[in-house]
Amino acid sequence: MKKDEKPMKIRPTMHDDIAALQEVLDRTALFPSEMLPDMMRDFLSDTQSSDIWLTCEADGKAVGFCYAVPEELAEGVWNMRAIAVQPTEQGGGCGSAIVAHLEAALKERSQRILIADTSGADAFEPTRAFYRKNGYIEEACIRDFWAEGDDKIVFWKSLR
Repeated sequence: MKKDEKPMKIRPTMHDDIAALQEVLDRTALFPSEMLPDMMRDFLSDTQSSDIWLTCEADGKAVGFCYAVPEELAEGVWNMRAIAVQPTEQGGGCGSAIVAHLEAALKERSQRILIADTSGADAFEPTRAFYRKNGYIEEACIRDFWAEGDDKIVFWKSLR
């Protein structure tokens, strides 16, 4: 651990994390934070849910999360639908730690591929750089997907 890095813990997301994770969403504007409780409902209430929600905790507070689901009709393929880290914690290793934890969990389940979608807009270059830094390959571009002039960039990583 570097001198300025805080000790962090990656663990399954709990109901008590919702308020802190909504704050992360409010600060990052990834998506509207009021959507979070509904998105997490199945994971938190159904022990058989296939969804994966992981939280990064630093100094006892939830400061980041990721959410992944299996791709329907595809064998061993997962989609990391969301990853967000409190802006004050970005660059401190939380995002990479969450992704590494997710990848390890999927490898234990003998899964093959993890994909992540993001925007091609200039404002998302740090996000695309994050995926490249973590070993993801820019696999596809779907033009004008999110909006006119805002492409969808699909990143791919083998879990084998």
